[in-house]
Amino acid sequence: MNAEMLALAAMEARKFSYCPYSGFSVGAALLSENGAIYTGCNIENAAYSPTNCAERTAFFKAVSEGEKRFSAIAVCGGPAGLEPVDFCWPCGVCRQVMMEFCDPERFIVISVKCPTDLERCYLRDLLPRSFGQTDLEKAR
Repeated sequence: MNAEMLALAAMEARKFSYCPYSGFSVGAALLSENGAIYTGCNIENAAYSPTNCAERTAFFKAVSEGEKRFSAIAVCGGPAGLEPVDFCWPCGVCRQVMMEFCDPERFIVISVKCPTDLERCYLRDLLPRSFGQTDLEKAR
């Protein structure tokens, strides 16, 4: 799976966004190590805190189906009904969820403006000095 194909999957997932409050639609496409793709979109709620980001939707779908090993995620977001005009990066909560399931040295995060305009980085660069499972293991 190449980055452009993952970007297209994120762009397609964005079409299902439910964002009546922010008007900002996001799609994500999560690539498992075995090659399966799990998509997600942001799903808002009038009470705000129950809102779920596209990235977490994709992760939760994958984990609920037994997948726990991932290699990359593509994220695409912008004003609902319009093509993205800038790169959209995962929020801090989504970065922490990625940290739970992904190797920060190997997991690639791809921000998508369009299938041919992408920015990539490793999770370690998005969440430096992170807290994860190894920190809890050290405490035992």
